[in-house]
Amino acid sequence: MTGVDERESPWRIHGMSVEGYRHRRQGLPCQDACAYTVSASVAVLAVADGAGSRPRSEEGSRLAVELAAEQFARRSAAAAECHPGEAVHELLEDAFHDVSKMFLDATGADAPDFATTLTVVVLAPGWLGHLTVGDGFVVLRAGAEDGERQFHLLPQAMAASEYSNETVFLTSPDAARWVHTDCVSDDGIDGVLLSTDGLVQAALNRSGGGALSPNTSFVDAVFRSLDTVTDNTHEGLATLLRSDRLTALNADDKTLLRAVLRARP
Repeated sequence: MTGVDERESPWRIHGMSVEGYRHRRQGLPCQDACAYTVSASVAVLAVADGAGSRPRSEEGSRLAVELAAEQFARRSAAAAECHPGEAVHELLEDAFHDVSKMFLDATGADAPDFATTLTVVVLAPGWLGHLTVGDGFVVLRAGAEDGERQFHLLPQAMAASEYSNETVFLTSPDAARWVHTDCVSDDGIDGVLLSTDGLVQAALNRSGGGALSPNTSFVDAVFRSLDTVTDNTHEGLATLLRSDRLTALNADDKTLLRAVLRARP
């Protein structure tokens, strides 16, 4: 989705969600979703992963990203000139409150059946805002060292407790408590990648101590494939996400939404 002609935005954006091997084998739909919106000054990107155990999570993930694209864009457009810092965190939290309220109002008493994670990035002049609830992740491309592009994993939301890896959903009790927000001010950012947990094994590396970091070869190739759009950009991403190589790493649904700065004339 988009608010203006995308060519007016400094960001080129592309992404998709595809059903994983398990869902293809069972004839089930993809329970991931992604959406974005752009204006002349702000771009909002959102991805969501519906809970596989919930009967209407496919609808929940779609509703979550649609509301997020709309509400985060509305809040951000009104405050696009704000300075990086606490004001951005407040903006993100206020937008999340709007999304959560509208989501729960729309789903009513059946809200748990629509359970989904949500990860959002706002690209505004001078800052990048990031909000996540659940296990989605964001990688930035910014700067270079010795001619090599540098990639940075933004901090992820906490688990429900230090003893549990259970995912927190938009519909979880006290979900706002587990929301994580970031504000990044770096003029060197020229690429942003959002994904659900279906691509963790491909896009991230885990150190011996358990810390995660970007898998440079994977994320570099994903960004470079969007730096120059070709006729098969969409088909190429679909082929990658459904490839045997990625399926062998993780059979879940997969979402990849990326944005790169357009080349300046």
